[in-house]
Amino acid sequence: MAKSWRAIRVKSMKTKLLTVITTLTTIAVSVPLQAESLSDLNQLLSTKKCSQCDLSNSGLVQANLTGADLMQANLTGANLSQANLMGANLIGANLAGASLHGANLTGANLTGANLSGTDLRNAYVGNTNLTEVDLDSAHLEGIKGISETAATPEQFHRWGVREVERGNYNAAVAHYHRAINLDPEFAPAYLGLGIIQYNFDHRAEAKKNTEIAAKLFKKQEHKLGYQTARDFQQKMALIQQAEENAAKNEGGMGHVGKFMGSVGSLLLQLLL
Repeated sequence: MAKSWRAIRVKSMKTKLLTVITTLTTIAVSVPLQAESLSDLNQLLSTKKCSQCDLSNSGLVQANLTGADLMQANLTGANLSQANLMGANLIGANLAGASLHGANLTGANLTGANLSGTDLRNAYVGNTNLTEVDLDSAHLEGIKGISETAATPEQFHRWGVREVERGNYNAAVAHYHRAINLDPEFAPAYLGLGIIQYNFDHRAEAKKNTEIAAKLFKKQEHKLGYQTARDFQQKMALIQQAEENAAKNEGGMGHVGKFMGSVGSLLLQLLL
């Protein structure tokens, strides 16, 4: 019985020892990887030269990275909020899921960079090279200085609609104008402008842009777009009649307000 008890104790000690060895081995393997990542971060902060570095999930809030070489660096999930990246080389960098909220990217080169899910809200991108960059899934609310060559008219229109839904009307107007500058016959942007202008009582401009939209939709045989523009024209006319005949007070304003509230989804449908 005593021998049996000793055998059980020995077996238990061996099991515990094996567990400890396994744990120590795991730690020994993982430490060099963590150290390597930390080494890359230190290299970046001390030299601003860290091409192809692994900087994933790094905390670089408000970091001064002016002119930094981050070519093909892995910056997935990194926090670069309000960082200064003026003139930085980010060619081919992986910025998927990274935060560049409020960052200064003026003059930076992001050619071929991965910006999937990247937070670019309130970022400065004047003279930023965005060649071969897909911005469709990036968060661009309040982005400043974006070039007209950075996207297609359809993309600028979609961003404009999103800004309207958030109440950022100035940003929406800017996106609509960029779409029109790229394609002077891009009807949805004219309609979007008209709706915003009417909402802020710029009725002459609203009427003009809505008429342009209606004519273009008709020319392009876009039935939904043409009908939407015509509906809005009719509602504007009803309000004008109501205001000109104050005695009747038909209350058209509430009806148009309801139309404006639902127009965002309509404007997006015009691209389909």
